[in-house]
Amino acid sequence: MAQAGDRVKINTKKGSEEGILMPSSDKKTILLKLDSGYNAGFDNKDVSNITVLAKAAAKKKVMAKITQNPDLPTIAILHTGGTIASKVDYRTGAVASEFSPEELLSLFPELKNIANLESELISQMWSDDLRFAHFSLIAKAIERQVKKGVKGIIIGMGTDNLAVASAALSFIVEKSPVPIVFVGAQRSSDRGSSDAGMNLICAAEFVTRTDFGGVAICMHESSSDKTCVILPGTKTYKLHSSRRDAFKAINSSALASVDYKTMEIKYLGNSYQKRADTLSLKPKMEEKIGLLKIHINMFPEQFSFFKGYKGLIIEGTGLGHTPGQAPNKESAIHKEIYPALKKLIDSGCVIVMTTQCLFGGVNMNIYDKGRDLLELGVLSGKDLLANTALVKLSWLLGNHSREETKELVGQNLRGEINERLQFEEDFVKK
Repeated sequence: MAQAGDRVKINTKKGSEEGILMPSSDKKTILLKLDSGYNAGFDNKDVSNITVLAKAAAKKKVMAKITQNPDLPTIAILHTGGTIASKVDYRTGAVASEFSPEELLSLFPELKNIANLESELISQMWSDDLRFAHFSLIAKAIERQVKKGVKGIIIGMGTDNLAVASAALSFIVEKSPVPIVFVGAQRSSDRGSSDAGMNLICAAEFVTRTDFGGVAICMHESSSDKTCVILPGTKTYKLHSSRRDAFKAINSSALASVDYKTMEIKYLGNSYQKRADTLSLKPKMEEKIGLLKIHINMFPEQFSFFKGYKGLIIEGTGLGHTPGQAPNKESAIHKEIYPALKKLIDSGCVIVMTTQCLFGGVNMNIYDKGRDLLELGVLSGKDLLANTALVKLSWLLGNHSREETKELVGQNLRGEINERLQFEEDFVKK
């Protein structure tokens, strides 16, 4: 009888498929891991028979022996979850997370020629479960590793909120004597198409050989396995749910690229934060910060919901607008939205406007709707990405007064705001 982990051949009415039998939570479905790395599900009633081609053998984990190389620098890899150091155990169907230096070298033996490794598990979690408090935990781990004397820090994280986390740490880490690079993987390390190893190896090369002293992201530059790109911590967005080159700089350019074959590092600009002599952290974050996306058919209650919040980011339309005028009877309820916003602002809530458009920025002086919002007390977020604005406002209110925050939120602190956006013929970088 076929069991999970066995290599099998499944015959169906439409043909046959070979692969590794995986556990299925649905008794009506047979789940198969194909040689391509993708999973395929088959309805039981469509399967005529299953032939076991090879039984799963209990595998003994082989650990790489750790020897410290005095000629190599030491880097720390901080783990928060995600697929970067995980693989599927097909005998059990569980995801096995590999966190120790020995386990990492077993997965990615190339690392032993780049650096000595320190490894620390912060949490095993989906990046969807991140809260502001987790950024303080990461900051404390960075502080511990810098005190140990590491020459670079890599933070492994799930990709869905990796760019948000890099933005948060960009504000928390005011200056650093080492580079701090976030790394993720769009596809798990057991798949032939995995990007986990390449992303991690390129990140390790970068942190050991750069004078960069800020926070950045290292991911695939294109869909091929040629280069990884080093992206700015506050100006990066995940643009695709599954492509390996999902991460792109917005209203900005990449900092550098790393050739996976030659390990040549090519800097793409002269302006980046250099290493400092000491580490300076401000890890406090204000919890009561919200983010509201503007859409059609809104109600004033959606704005009033944020009563009691210290800050609110509005992801507005176009140049930074919300409904608020009533040009016809169908939109009469919009007359109640401006008063709801004014009530929030009068209660002490700092409201910052960003735009739903990924490229470009807010300009609330062009149309009367924008000027209406400015008169209410809504602040312009310029070309802040909405998620970057969220963590920036949380950090500012955690470390500064309300009045200081209102002054600083529109100032460029970590490369998050362009004072002037240059026209480009093709604004989407390819």
